[in-house]
Amino acid sequence: MNIGSIIIMLFCLIMSGYFSATETAFSTMNKTRIKTLIEKGNKRAELAYNLSERYDRLISTVLIGNNIVNILLSSLATVLFIDLLKNTDAANLSTTVSTIVSTVVVLIFGEITPKNIAKARPEQFAMFSAPLLRVITWIFMPFNVVFSGWRTLIVKLFKLETDNKMSQEELLTFVDEVQQEGTIDHSEGNLLRNAIEFTDLEASDILTHRVDLVAFPKDASKDEIAKLFSETQFSRLLVYEENIDNVIGVLHQKDFYTEHGITGRKIADILSAPVFIHKGEKISDLLRRLQREKSHIAVVLDEYGGTLGIVTMEDILEELVGEIYDEHDEVVEQFQKLDDNKYRVDCGTSLDDFSRFFRIDTDESESVSLGGWLTEQLDKIPEQGDSF
Repeated sequence: MNIGSIIIMLFCLIMSGYFSATETAFSTMNKTRIKTLIEKGNKRAELAYNLSERYDRLISTVLIGNNIVNILLSSLATVLFIDLLKNTDAANLSTTVSTIVSTVVVLIFGEITPKNIAKARPEQFAMFSAPLLRVITWIFMPFNVVFSGWRTLIVKLFKLETDNKMSQEELLTFVDEVQQEGTIDHSEGNLLRNAIEFTDLEASDILTHRVDLVAFPKDASKDEIAKLFSETQFSRLLVYEENIDNVIGVLHQKDFYTEHGITGRKIADILSAPVFIHKGEKISDLLRRLQREKSHIAVVLDEYGGTLGIVTMEDILEELVGEIYDEHDEVVEQFQKLDDNKYRVDCGTSLDDFSRFFRIDTDESESVSLGGWLTEQLDKIPEQGDSF
């Protein structure tokens, strides 16, 4: 009797460890790694993934099985210790001794140890446990149906529906954690953060303001235009009628120059139609629009229909990959350290970049650039010597 009970108890202890480790493995495994193994033809990975997709049923199976073996183990331990101690002075303490011993054994070998093992190699253990877990799931199917119905009733009764989608803040925190762990480096972290924040940015956040635009009137001479192309090294220039608020086209350098020099055609005949957008347009939508219309420049309009600035394809891409310089660009350092307590900062710098670099909270500001924030803080146009 004692040997049979011990064998059954050992089996229960092994299964308790199995269920505990399985729960940890499936709750912590990386589904991306599992999908990669599936693409390589790993059948166990596919089975583990399919089981994880019905996580409610899986966790019910694990909890039912774990409780059954733990209760059976505790009951057999009580019977065993009563039998072992019945003719001793400790007979009255047999139930207490059984409870203490079985609790310690289950904690060490049925909970803590297997969970630590599974947490260290969750994908491997999930694939190892998947075949047996599938069989046990079918065995416990009637119980799972009952518990599934009970869960649905509880959720509806107490209105416990939750949104499992990660917020942007959670995604950014996740990227920071992964970077700190060393899984990705600094540049990869920045790229991921830029991609996450990309859909929230609007044209007004990245535009080149009208005061910095280079354009020419429609009646400008070809020599004046050629000089402007030479001085700016731009490949495209805006053309306006009367003033910058009335942009009528975009002149491409490749259309202005031919193999024989400056084109002989009229400027009006080689202009491209400008793309006009509102300042609130999302840059993710703008990128698709520029691709669709085969344009590299969009003119941003203010609420009165005037020219607020421009957004180029390069401006949009820089929000993803950082500054893009070509051989004609002058590399400008946004943050130039002069001494231990003094920096020279470009006032065109993004306020987000400034806040991140100096660890300053500027969330309450509506400004996009550092210059706008300074004006906001001083309540006037900054002058030399101003401080706050």
